[in-house]
Amino acid sequence: MTASCSLRPRVRGFTLIELLVVLALMGAILAITPPLIGKALPGVELKAAARRTAAGLRLARAEAIRSGRDAAFILDVEAHRFRVDGDYRAGQIPADIALRVQVAERETSADDVGAIRFFPDGSSTGGVVVLARDDRGYEVGVNWLTGRIRMVPCEDCLR
Repeated sequence: MTASCSLRPRVRGFTLIELLVVLALMGAILAITPPLIGKALPGVELKAAARRTAAGLRLARAEAIRSGRDAAFILDVEAHRFRVDGDYRAGQIPADIALRVQVAERETSADDVGAIRFFPDGSSTGGVVVLARDDRGYEVGVNWLTGRIRMVPCEDCLR
């Protein structure tokens, strides 16, 4: 009886062809990915602009409550900018996003500028800011009684 035993361990690995196939697949995936990401970016940018707008409104409300004085969120539709009364940086909205603002009549000016004013008790003059691109968008609304801010997606918002 002879027993055959090998002293060398069996080495397993990848062949050159297997490595080339994997590299080819990775190259194909990388070639396809950028266009897919590019299509998703406009929607992400729109949502980010709506969130920045809502954050600016929340900042104005918090400032009014903290200071005990009125604070206004001011939106310049033509310049695509908003700011909060006081020493706060202005926010910018991308130029390719369409804007519409609906506020109390006394809070508008002739130059496409509208404001939503918050009072020390948390209430506000109320209003809606609509941000849209193509057929999608967001409505950022402020309840006049409670000052509560909500952001909801909408389709065909600018109609």
